[in-house]
Amino acid sequence: MAKLKHSHLSLVHLTIFIITIIASTVPSLASSPRFLGKFSRSSRRNSQSPKQRLQYETRYFAQNLDHFSFSDTPKFQQRYLINTEHWVGPQRQGPIFFYCGNEGDIEWFAENTGFVWELAPRFGAMVLFPEHRYYGESMPYGSKEVAYKNASTLSFLTAEQALADFAVLITELKRNASAEGCPVVLFGGSYGGMLAAWMRLKYPHIAIGALASSAPILQFEDIVPPETFYDIVSEDFRRESSSCFNTIKESWDALIAEGQKHNGLLQLTKTFHLCGELKKTEDLVNWLESAYSYLAMVNYPYASAFLMPLPGHPIREVCRRIDGCPDGTSTLERIFEGISVYYNYTGKADCFELEDYSDVGTDGWNWQACTEMVMPMSSSRDGSMFQTYDYNFSSFQEECWKDFKAKPRPTWITTEFGGHDIKATLENFGSNIIFSNGLLDPWSGGSVLKNVSESIVALVTEEGAHHIDLRFSTKGDPEWLIEQRATEIKLIQGWLDNFYQEKKAAFDM
Repeated sequence: MAKLKHSHLSLVHLTIFIITIIASTVPSLASSPRFLGKFSRSSRRNSQSPKQRLQYETRYFAQNLDHFSFSDTPKFQQRYLINTEHWVGPQRQGPIFFYCGNEGDIEWFAENTGFVWELAPRFGAMVLFPEHRYYGESMPYGSKEVAYKNASTLSFLTAEQALADFAVLITELKRNASAEGCPVVLFGGSYGGMLAAWMRLKYPHIAIGALASSAPILQFEDIVPPETFYDIVSEDFRRESSSCFNTIKESWDALIAEGQKHNGLLQLTKTFHLCGELKKTEDLVNWLESAYSYLAMVNYPYASAFLMPLPGHPIREVCRRIDGCPDGTSTLERIFEGISVYYNYTGKADCFELEDYSDVGTDGWNWQACTEMVMPMSSSRDGSMFQTYDYNFSSFQEECWKDFKAKPRPTWITTEFGGHDIKATLENFGSNIIFSNGLLDPWSGGSVLKNVSESIVALVTEEGAHHIDLRFSTKGDPEWLIEQRATEIKLIQGWLDNFYQEKKAAFDM
């Protein structure tokens, strides 16, 4: 965990996923990058602008722990956020905008998904943000301690169960509001975008369409090359500066060599302004690699505080600092100057603490990655600025068994939702899905980047980063982003128009 220590104001307490790449070229469990949910536990309040102080009611719904069994399993309270301020009601068949909750606290996702809130008054829509089971306050068995106890209690943490939660929740809410005739439009970003796309395919009678932003539904098995993610991160840096790319690529050997010297760990502690003495080089490697990948994901064209307070085009600023150091500055000193853009752009941090990353057993996403969300990752020798390593499923499987007593099922997601020959699958069985991606986002490499049909559309922007289209609009939005959102609005309007026309035609008969 990177904690920023300073003398005036306590910065947000972030839990950071780490991309551990060990020198022996055997990746650990953590070497598959996670999404953004781990930031949601505490950062949401600190990064709010007045525009983002949203009005919603927090409610709870009693969900079945297991939707696919008739045995007597306990229920749990699923939290959801609801706003009906602009909803035109069931008599006018007002739409319901439903965000598919991600791997974290739902309030943070709600407060960072302004597009849905901004659309609600335009369409007269109800807004729903349900929380994903096993995250935030939606804990089975009454507490996280019990829910995360072992493989038996964690066994109900799956995408299939989460989608069933969403389907049951929508159905019951519509029934209770006499709103059975109201259309539902799904939204989601990152893992939530995957859930939105899969839900449209799995429950086409529940929702009329889905906007799946930055949704890497193809990041499984051998559908995309395993080096795709890290190659895109690396290319984001190389496009700003080849010398910056090379400095980062060379820094790993320099860091490891320094750490092996007598008092080398102490010197690294001083160079990187760590609050406590570095125990092992790998912790510092993790800290750096984590920041580089997140910088690629949130490489927005305007200043933001989504994960950390950052300037617009943050990778550009990182490279400017790395390249702008005076002659004679060591490689590692350059790296510290650059990485400070991510960890200390405000300049308020006096020193940094590095988390002990060995305790991965209490993290819900690690469980999901060890069971069904198996995303092969590797780092190539030439295309990547990270250390080179190959994907090793055997080692990954061993670590999952060690941590959870669980065996990964690497082909389950494609069995359940498809993925191979995705164009034919979507053409034959899908409709009304928008896959939106920015090519700066490393997760874009595992998403759908080409139109499949008239109603399954890929909106791809060269300068876009991680689900930027779902964020609140700002005065700094570039023209391409404004146009992208306008296209999404037009498509959603088309789905609703078709729905109402079909309803009217059926009524007239």
